[in-house]
Amino acid sequence: MLLYDTYTAEKGVFSIPSDRPVTLYVCGVTPYDTTHIGHARTYLVFDMLVRYLRRHGAEVAYCQNVTDVDDPLFERARRDGVPWQDLAQQQLERFVADCAALNMLPPTYFPKASAEIATMIPMIERLVGLGHAYVREGNVYFNIHTDPDFGKMARMGYADLLATANERGNNPDDPRKRDPLDFVLWRTPAADDPTWDSPWGPGLPGWHIECSAMATRYLGSQIDIHGGGNDLLFPHHPCEIAQAEPVTGVRPFVRFWMHTGMVGLEGEKMSKSRGNLVFARDAVREHGPDALRWYLLSFPYREDFDYRHADMLQTATRLARVRQALDATGGNATALDPTRARTAFDDALGDDLNTPLAFEIFGEFSNEVMSAAAEGRDVRSAQATLAELADVLGLQIQAEG
Repeated sequence: MLLYDTYTAEKGVFSIPSDRPVTLYVCGVTPYDTTHIGHARTYLVFDMLVRYLRRHGAEVAYCQNVTDVDDPLFERARRDGVPWQDLAQQQLERFVADCAALNMLPPTYFPKASAEIATMIPMIERLVGLGHAYVREGNVYFNIHTDPDFGKMARMGYADLLATANERGNNPDDPRKRDPLDFVLWRTPAADDPTWDSPWGPGLPGWHIECSAMATRYLGSQIDIHGGGNDLLFPHHPCEIAQAEPVTGVRPFVRFWMHTGMVGLEGEKMSKSRGNLVFARDAVREHGPDALRWYLLSFPYREDFDYRHADMLQTATRLARVRQALDATGGNATALDPTRARTAFDDALGDDLNTPLAFEIFGEFSNEVMSAAAEGRDVRSAQATLAELADVLGLQIQAEG
């Protein structure tokens, strides 16, 4: 399989290991405002990756975490006047139900950050002991100057790295930092924050150490494929690299980095602050799970795109055509050979998970089945292949009859 690696900015050959599972780690949701279309699109992409790999004989160990130790969650809980644990649990249950409705395969491991603190503390201690981190007044910071390749994947200069980090939660004015871009591994709590005991006093982990700890605990020192939205290109994923490699002694931490594009709405940025989020459960209620799945996977996964209601309606028309093809009755004339469609379909997914082309081939093949049936040809083998490809795409299409 060819996969685009964000770190190298090139496609490379990903070979399925013969002696162990493929390891896949995908950064999970912070459980509030779940499940919006951006969430659904990201996790559908990796669901397709798992399906493709398993289709080709791979065992996949898939870890998707839950970021339930995070400032935005605590802020929302304070705003709503509810315990953060209750908000997190309610939103997590909603997320799991939404993913199931879209026929996503459940991850092998689904750890919560709040239950993994004991894994994070030894990792932080090790970074301090190695000289990569320093302690100030109960806070622990990673010294970015101990990693000469820090931020390399983001391809930015220092000023842009700092500006991006500041937009995403970094505090450059913290007087305890040696460098404004040094990031927090452990911090003292703000008012009403939950706390855990540590060698540096009561506090809570920084955002980045959570994923490094969970990824290495569940999947090992080196991860085959690590994914998430492209909003994690900096600072989150470079911070993961900087933390994990000194502790494990294994480089690179990740063999292939995969990042999905962001989702807009009718030409505008879709965000919590704008209040224009589209939620997966509403789209499923209106259009059905297969239509939403097809639509969200009909764009190149690395690109941003706009969610448009009119386009969703067109997808429903394509689904109706597939159902008709599955239900069509042919004759005894020359059978329609599905080999070309199956090969083209697999080639599309094998070229950096080209789901837009795979769905196009799938839709065109359904039209071929309809035409062949109308000509009195035998379409039974072709219909079986069409159902097989639908299953690979995660669709739950049933014939109308």
